[in-house]
Amino acid sequence: MDESAASGAELGAVADFFRDGYLFGDAAADAPLLGRITRQQPLTQALSGLFHGPAALVQLRVWVFLQLASQGDAQWPREGIDELFNALRPEALDTVLKRLRDVGLLAWDETQRAYALPPLAQRVAALLTPLAADSPTADEEGDADGGELAALLGQVVGANQLGSVDAAQVQMLHAQLARLHGEFADAIASGSEFRLREARKRYDRAATLIDRASDAISALIGNAQGHLLLERAARGLGQAQSRLLAMASQFNRALQQVDRQRVTLGTTGITSTDVKRWLQTAPAPHRLLDGALAQPTQLATLAPHELLDVVEAEFERDRPQAALPDTLPAAQSAPPGTLAAVALPRELGDLNALLAEWTGGDPGAARTVADALLGPRPGAARYAQVAYKAQLMPLLGDPQAAVLPGLTGALARQPWRIAWDGAAEPIDHHQVALLSRGTLVPAKEDTHG
Repeated sequence: MDESAASGAELGAVADFFRDGYLFGDAAADAPLLGRITRQQPLTQALSGLFHGPAALVQLRVWVFLQLASQGDAQWPREGIDELFNALRPEALDTVLKRLRDVGLLAWDETQRAYALPPLAQRVAALLTPLAADSPTADEEGDADGGELAALLGQVVGANQLGSVDAAQVQMLHAQLARLHGEFADAIASGSEFRLREARKRYDRAATLIDRASDAISALIGNAQGHLLLERAARGLGQAQSRLLAMASQFNRALQQVDRQRVTLGTTGITSTDVKRWLQTAPAPHRLLDGALAQPTQLATLAPHELLDVVEAEFERDRPQAALPDTLPAAQSAPPGTLAAVALPRELGDLNALLAEWTGGDPGAARTVADALLGPRPGAARYAQVAYKAQLMPLLGDPQAAVLPGLTGALARQPWRIAWDGAAEPIDHHQVALLSRGTLVPAKEDTHG
């Protein structure tokens, strides 16, 4: 199977997930990200093959692949790979190398008798770069978002300098800044001194990264003129940057409020914060009470019956009275009303009339989609009318719509079927430049079901 056939098969598989009657081309046009992903067939197939299977086997494949990608040599003989991974069992290494060859991440040069990484492998290795970075330890877990922010900033700044920045990259950075803003706002609202100070450390690291990239973000906003999606994403990024940097004063006010609420224990100089921090680090805080209460307090002067009487009286006195249930309103007759049906657009009736006219004229003639969409007066057709008629075309021959009353059912019962060509043709029109190519044929000549 060649590459075009494989791409078509994958597109068909993706199109199976959409609703009936909804063209996959329309979905790709409405969502440019989906269209770009479906065009990356080799990359998605390579990632699917690399990460398919148990987690341990996936980790082994990723390790071998990244280890090969990090080597400085352009080619490796099989003996060199065996020496590099001498700790692995031979059958395990053979299994991993075979999978890498099958998904196109490793190529075997028969003339050189050596392995090499194709260009596709370099792209996948760039995507997997975060996996090769050191994971944060328990003490550095709070800096994980700082590393992610640094990586996103590096991608956007580097792509902008190379002139290849994409709106999706800017939107991902915008989302990360918005998430950090929400977490810092929650820490400020909590009023916890320890949470505030920990959040302030993370905020200072994030503010330092953003301050270093401020010039690049400003240049990005200036260079985005003319690109609608990129300009919108860049301006949103600038607003998120301003909101995040403006939180410094909020942190200062919150910490000052905490300082005013701190209590000093006598003349010792020990504050309530010191006591809380010591209690948090104590190995066994429950043992601090051992021997603290030598003689427990006993209420020997109060009788149980007297306590019960007082409690019952207070309970009855303070208990709120239950509200009486409201009576149901008396029966009332419904006010008179009218039921008005929503009128269908006039274009649906015009399309039915045109198809009926074609049926009564030359029944064996084939008509083009452009003739049906533009109507008898193409110059008077507006873009909205043409688009609405194009959405009605899949109703021709629809068995479910054919049983409906009214104009919709009449359109579905028209003796015409549509055969799309899959291509677009330019037309001479003042509002429509391109139109999908297709043919309307009589129902008895329909070969597409």
